[in-house]
Amino acid sequence: MAKRSFGLLGEFENPEALLAAARKAREAGYRKLDAFTPFPIEGLAKILRLPTPRISVVGLVGGLTGAALALLMQFYVNYDYPLDVGGRPLYALSAFAVVVFELTILVSALAMIMAMLWQNGLPRLNHPVFGARHIERASKDRFFLCVLADDAAFDADRTAVFLQDAGALSIELVPS
Repeated sequence: MAKRSFGLLGEFENPEALLAAARKAREAGYRKLDAFTPFPIEGLAKILRLPTPRISVVGLVGGLTGAALALLMQFYVNYDYPLDVGGRPLYALSAFAVVVFELTILVSALAMIMAMLWQNGLPRLNHPVFGARHIERASKDRFFLCVLADDAAFDADRTAVFLQDAGALSIELVPS
């Protein structure tokens, strides 16, 4: 049985070479690309067409849900067990403010944490790229471009030649 590969990983010496290679890969028709760098590179996310995070929308929905949950809970408790103390109203919103605030923050934070984990594909204990020979240098001084094997234009031999022509110092087939 043939081993399925994750993709081809090309190693580049500097961020300019990586950006140029990523642009060439886009122009050559590669659509499923990923990059591994020691620091963020301006413009790389746009070239790779990484999806924009939806964490802020999830936080807003979580916060509104938490506030609604807190209000409904307190309204129900006051309706089910009314206490008339000193002629105060049963539904005094100012008395509910602390609980509403706390549940808004709690549910919003929990929703954003869950969305972040889901969006990042976590928990994933071992990524196939971690098996590459020099990938530890991606956190130090090297820049890597990975052409994923599930790309429609991917062919191991042609893609390796393409990465070599793009200026890759080394090329490695990453098994999945």
